[in-house]
Amino acid sequence: MIYILQIDTATTNCSVAISKNGKTIALKEVSNGYSHAENLHVFVEEILKESALSFSDLSAIAVSKGPGSYTGLRIGVSAVKGWSFALNIPLIALETLEVIAHQTDRNNGFVIPMIDARRMEAYTRVYDYNYNEVRSIEAQVLDEDSFLSYLEKGEVVFIGNKTEKIQGLIKHENAIFIDSLPSAKEMSSLSYEKYNNNDFEDVAYFEPYYLKDFLVTPEKKKI
Repeated sequence: MIYILQIDTATTNCSVAISKNGKTIALKEVSNGYSHAENLHVFVEEILKESALSFSDLSAIAVSKGPGSYTGLRIGVSAVKGWSFALNIPLIALETLEVIAHQTDRNNGFVIPMIDARRMEAYTRVYDYNYNEVRSIEAQVLDEDSFLSYLEKGEVVFIGNKTEKIQGLIKHENAIFIDSLPSAKEMSSLSYEKYNNNDFEDVAYFEPYYLKDFLVTPEKKKI
């Protein structure tokens, strides 16, 4: 049996799942702001106990590597690197947009997962309905002409936590909007496939995939 502990902290959703041979068997998650530091380790202990498993039963650990929240990604990646090293088990990394895309099941058109990058910018990627990459990840400023070339070819599902803003811009009849956050439960088949392909990360050098440089806004001087 291949048991994989799966972690997603890329957005406001703190999500932990366990998969068995590519199927999700347990899930704990909460989305109440960036409370990952308080919840992540508690969730891992609880989900292992509820599944009658221990750390020694795990075959690997998987993490959603980004893009997403800088703080959330750092917390998740730091935790899984520590567990992977201490347990001497493989570390698997999945792109967060791919995890989101697998929340919808289509038989035509395109799937465009989206993660808020503040203001009118989003991290986006374009897949066909079989989850084959059509366009690679971009940090993209959204406007009314965004993704027009795909919309003119057929239905396009926009899924993620940026859909409310883009829904106000894009009025095309082929546009479908699904508001969602990434979850560890969609990581199961993806992490199992990577496990079987020995597609693992180097724990010592693995870092989150931020996509954009972290910018710190200077504190305003008090008068």
